[in-house]
Amino acid sequence: MKNKTLVSIFIFTFVGLISLQIPFSRVLGSNTKFTLFDFIAPSFGAVLGSVPGIFSVFLIQVVNIILHGKNFDFGGIIRIFPTLFAVFYFAKKRTANIIVPFLAIIAFNLHPIGRSAWQYSMFWLIPIASYFFRKNLFIRSLGATFTAHAVGGALWVWTFGLSKEIWLSLIPQTAMERLLFASGISVFYLLILNTLSFIFKKRILPLLPNIEKKYLYV
Repeated sequence: MKNKTLVSIFIFTFVGLISLQIPFSRVLGSNTKFTLFDFIAPSFGAVLGSVPGIFSVFLIQVVNIILHGKNFDFGGIIRIFPTLFAVFYFAKKRTANIIVPFLAIIAFNLHPIGRSAWQYSMFWLIPIASYFFRKNLFIRSLGATFTAHAVGGALWVWTFGLSKEIWLSLIPQTAMERLLFASGISVFYLLILNTLSFIFKKRILPLLPNIEKKYLYV
């Protein structure tokens, strides 16, 4: 791995670890919270590349568990994986971007409680549809956040169950929450790209090869 990639992974990991300490909202059925990290993590794969980005995001979450282990429940451990799939989705267009949410829908509906609240899993058709319109940054972000939501939802119903009433009552909240996440992912992606461009122009760090120049304004 090239030195500049290692340096970039270190910087992104440091920034990500800090952002993981800034809470946004609580995850239902767990002591875990959504954080600022959920807004910026998908950008890691697009900027660093899929594998380095996923590695960085995984490392950040493992280090966070080590630092706050006594305050983590099983839900917090499960929360590691959905974010990785959001990074994977946002980084590049590929067939797996359709397969993952499709499998999540199946997994959710194989559970008796999930099947009774099947309407909730229809959210996960969004990343499948977004696959075909990902040239639009907001749509791409929407696909990424709902991919994370799909993986998380499928894991959650098999781990905690909850009830039909709870799942269905979450539909309005989920819609608003994920629209906010998609907006945040889009904004922070633009911010990250343009910050990196500025740093490159100041010759502080070399410009990474995965920078999407159409989003640069500085």
